[in-house]
Amino acid sequence: MPLEILSYPDPVLAKKAEVIEEITPELRQLAEDMLETMYQSEGIGLAAPQVGESIRLIVVDVTGPSHRAEPMAVVNPEIVCSDGEVVSEEGCLSVANYRCEVTRAASCTVRGYDLEGNPIEIEAEGLKAICLQHEIDHLDGVLFIDRISRLKRSLYDRKVKKWVKQAARTDD
Repeated sequence: MPLEILSYPDPVLAKKAEVIEEITPELRQLAEDMLETMYQSEGIGLAAPQVGESIRLIVVDVTGPSHRAEPMAVVNPEIVCSDGEVVSEEGCLSVANYRCEVTRAASCTVRGYDLEGNPIEIEAEGLKAICLQHEIDHLDGVLFIDRISRLKRSLYDRKVKKWVKQAARTDD
């Protein structure tokens, strides 16, 4: 079942997510719902806080949104190693109508657990490395707009305030 994706500046997006202590059928269902939501929204990654669940769970499929060939869910992911530097344009399902260049590690190694509780290690480079870093940032309450210049951030924040005011006027 598709879930609602929270939008910046929702406070859940700025909060550090809780470690998952137990993998339950409900957690597996959440991961399935997150994948469906991600694909429906034409994304390649989604973190649980983006759907209002402040827990350390991400889903990623960089072959998507049309191919859907490599869906993965990672419980309690953490970056254990990173190397190099790459600048790429990023967007986010929780940050409306904005894309910007962000500097990230060119490659990374992520450890976590699959939905059966088995330890996994993912060595990634390119788009997959960028996506994993982006989604793990969400678990720490960090959005990609937190990694851009103050000027670009303040310009985006002004746009958001304007949209909020316009939405309030149309609700009246």
